[in-house]
Amino acid sequence: MRSSVRTPILGALTALALTVPIHAAATAATTSTTDRQPSTAGEKTTQKTSDDGFPTGRKAQLEKYVADTWHSFEAMVDPATGLPTDNIGGDLTAASRAGYTSPTNIGAYLWSTVVARDTGLITADEARERMSQTLETVEGLQRHEPSGQFYNWYDPATGDRVDVWPDDGNEVKHFLSSVDNGWLATGLLVTEEAVPALAEEAHDLRTSMDFGCYYNPAENQIRGGFWDEDPDNDAAVLDDYCDMGTDVYYTGHHYGALNTEPRMASYLGIAAGQIPARHYWGMYRTFPNDTCDWSWTETKPVGEWKTYDGERVFEGALPYRGMDIVPTWGGSMFEALMVPLFVPEDEWGPRSWGVNHPLYVQGQMEHGLDEAGYGYWGFSPSNNPAGGYREYGVDQLGLDGPGYTSDQERTDVDQPFEGCREGSEAPTEYGDGVVTPHASFLALRYKPGAALANLRKIRTDFDAYGAGGFYDAIATQSGQVSHEYLSLDQGMIMAALGNALTGDDLRHDVATDEMRSALKPLMAQEVFASAPRED
Repeated sequence: MRSSVRTPILGALTALALTVPIHAAATAATTSTTDRQPSTAGEKTTQKTSDDGFPTGRKAQLEKYVADTWHSFEAMVDPATGLPTDNIGGDLTAASRAGYTSPTNIGAYLWSTVVARDTGLITADEARERMSQTLETVEGLQRHEPSGQFYNWYDPATGDRVDVWPDDGNEVKHFLSSVDNGWLATGLLVTEEAVPALAEEAHDLRTSMDFGCYYNPAENQIRGGFWDEDPDNDAAVLDDYCDMGTDVYYTGHHYGALNTEPRMASYLGIAAGQIPARHYWGMYRTFPNDTCDWSWTETKPVGEWKTYDGERVFEGALPYRGMDIVPTWGGSMFEALMVPLFVPEDEWGPRSWGVNHPLYVQGQMEHGLDEAGYGYWGFSPSNNPAGGYREYGVDQLGLDGPGYTSDQERTDVDQPFEGCREGSEAPTEYGDGVVTPHASFLALRYKPGAALANLRKIRTDFDAYGAGGFYDAIATQSGQVSHEYLSLDQGMIMAALGNALTGDDLRHDVATDEMRSALKPLMAQEVFASAPRED
């Protein structure tokens, strides 16, 4: 699902004994009419627990991670435009900045700047200056005016739309992504709520973006995006979903699975009244289990049909290691747990997301530690330590049959689909497993002790940490490390750490009255088929 790839992607440790959960210690923040004051992020704790209630040493460790990760953003941003690059080399030199950026990258920089302010790494004045420059540049970016959506690639040094790739000169097919625009809008919403001086500017930019232009009412789902010129793609569908006055070339696919990160764009569209609420019920938890039509998927789900708001929904889950888990599309941490950095799904949907999110983390842990035996866990799209970019995940936690795999050898599991097809013997061994630190940070809310222990072990056993925090990916058998920083992955880390250290500031920024009134009633009534392992 990572935006910053040229070809879009479709669709043994134990927890430490802890005295308090990582988020239970901090009180809920409220939005004031002035910029929030930073916490005392530089004060290291020496007593048994800190003033915030964190166990000894934990707060200091989180502060170290957030300070170093922020340093990578300082290096990624072009001083002339305030735009972050897509990625930068591990040495953090300006010469190693990539020559392109995306709406997701820009959104990640905006919310990361708020985190830097709220944790005391920069002053409120510096945060405003940085974000004001970025917004001024964003206002001038070329975009698709009828929909208000932004193109996928811009030059961070100039703000110009990228028409040819800087490394090989190939033509760029100008794409407008529902996923990427969703994350930019998220960054704008955080800005709007957290920085009153910039609220009007951020609000005007955000509300000019019409997510209804991706929504296909016939399928009750959103498309992956569209091109505004003929992309020479046989799968493209010519249509106009939002009365733009002109047809565009939509992707042949929809985002049909609920538990994937494109749901952020869906949430924003529903809250804005651009997409009907019924869309929430139009996405698949799993495909139905009463036909062989879906037997190409991972395995036969458990579950039953239910009706919400007059819409029939198959409440399905996939069995994995004695648990029943609502899968993502490919089986990665990113798909499942980036959205709840901002939307309190587990609180608004205690019988759905509140059950599934911890189980998903448990599944990732058990795969890495027990099933594959890597000694480490956390599988999500990231740089490939051998070069390039790749999707990593746990095959059995994905709805797609092939799924994303956790090792370089692409070891997958061909499970049976009862009554429709036979499977194959499960693998007896796995190869060079690739873990990405951002996956552990995404798990911080749900398995704090295990996440920090995993990160500590990765840092101890490999050359996995630099001046900008954790490098992007580590191959656990060969020891190969991707010595790069990606703005998307660093942005997820900043968000997770910011929530942990500030009492969920980013969640409070995004959970506006508009978002709450539109989404909470949907999530509150749903009961997933998710179930923990019986003791």
